Amino acid sequence: MNKLQCPHIKNMTNNNGNTVPNQFIISINSVGTFFQSYDSIIAVKSPVGIVLDATYWDYSRTTGKYRNIFLGETKKETQVKIDAGIYKLMDLNGGNI
Repeated sequence: MNKLQCPHIKNMTNNNGNTVPNQFIISINSVGTFFQSYDSIIAVKSPVGIVLDATYWDYSRTTGKYRNIFLGETKKETQVKIDAGIYKLMDLNGGNI
């Protein structure tokens, strides 16, 4: 019997271990792990790779800071992977996936 695919949602934490408002990690078994900043999905880690939202992946300094933490790399490293086609850019917030 398959388990229900319920999301697990938690706030990200800062260097002091305090929860950060409006920055979320959403995990859904067998689907992937999502990084959401405010109301926008920024990045998805899935079994087939990493996808970034084409509009919001580099929206603001705060989004960038927590995106870097989520991906475990710098913006420069992320840009190199986008340019090389390792990371895909898609519309993750408009329903056109």
